[in-house]
Amino acid sequence: MVNTLVIANQKGGVGKTTTAVNLAASLSAMKRKVLLVDLDPQANATTGSGLSKVVEEEGSVSVLMGLGGKAIFSSKDLGYEVMPSGPSLVAAESHLRNGGGKERALMNFLSELNGAYDYVLIDCPPSLNLLTLNGLRAAKNLIVPMQCEYFALEGLAGLLETVDQLNTTTGHNLKLCSIVRTMFDPRNKLGRQVTEELEKHFADQLYSTVIPRNIKLAEAPSFGKSALSYEPNAKGALAYLALAGELIGRMENQYTGTANE
Repeated sequence: MVNTLVIANQKGGVGKTTTAVNLAASLSAMKRKVLLVDLDPQANATTGSGLSKVVEEEGSVSVLMGLGGKAIFSSKDLGYEVMPSGPSLVAAESHLRNGGGKERALMNFLSELNGAYDYVLIDCPPSLNLLTLNGLRAAKNLIVPMQCEYFALEGLAGLLETVDQLNTTTGHNLKLCSIVRTMFDPRNKLGRQVTEELEKHFADQLYSTVIPRNIKLAEAPSFGKSALSYEPNAKGALAYLALAGELIGRMENQYTGTANE
């Protein structure tokens, strides 16, 4: 069973791409086959994985525009595979806007992979556009990384409203499976207050693992590495390993439970 998860937040700077890269590395370290899809023209998930930004006819650009170029790249140092991005993804969005089935291009491509991966993680841009809609449409589950700050709950509500509209208009069934608190400082009063609100309204989706502020997490992308490759004993690297373990426990146990019913 392929677990396709989109990592999205309409607010930037919340650790979305950091979560995508480090969760991919951590799941891979736990012997899962992982594909990381970069749908952001900034291509931070691509470069953070040690790959170069793609040219026009490769990676997610090729998939969304139907160009037939090489879509998936791998490296023996990575442990996971990547559908990389690049600045020309902006042109792909214009192409999608003018074509039919515009929000299904990625979904159609992934459906042809025939279960080659245990997990597909999709990193979206920090905005609601056709690139993000492709990510939401292609996934079965939504992961929302968020900082525990003043406008966080409002942004979460807006994202979930978008998901509801997408499900209603397309017949899709994207579900919120995980809220991950990032850059978390337990000494921060506001952080504790936001956590209390999340526990009140999203008890089932709020993961117990929190990602702390950590200098090694911030440094690792400049070396084209995940925190696990850069400094495996760093608090940030260990937190993402714990997050991957929690995700595996929830995602894979649901299939075991279904099989045993």
